[in-house]
Amino acid sequence: MCQENLDEQSRRFAEASEARAAKHWARYAMPEKFLQALKNMPEAAGIALGIDRLAMILSDAAKIDDVVAFPPEWL
Repeated sequence: MCQENLDEQSRRFAEASEARAAKHWARYAMPEKFLQALKNMPEAAGIALGIDRLAMILSDAAKIDDVVAFPPEWL
């Protein structure tokens, strides 16, 4: 992944964090391990089935944190 894409992803995480803070929602640390791992990832289209969203529907979960395999604090 090129540096421009890494910068864009970092910017998006920062914007999301600011939006969560403005709403007084739970704040998450910047996922540095994830961002570092992106350096080894080839270009991709970003198209994927949201298994976590499907699991939420099937289990009638109220929050995605109830069904995700890897919580944000692990990344």
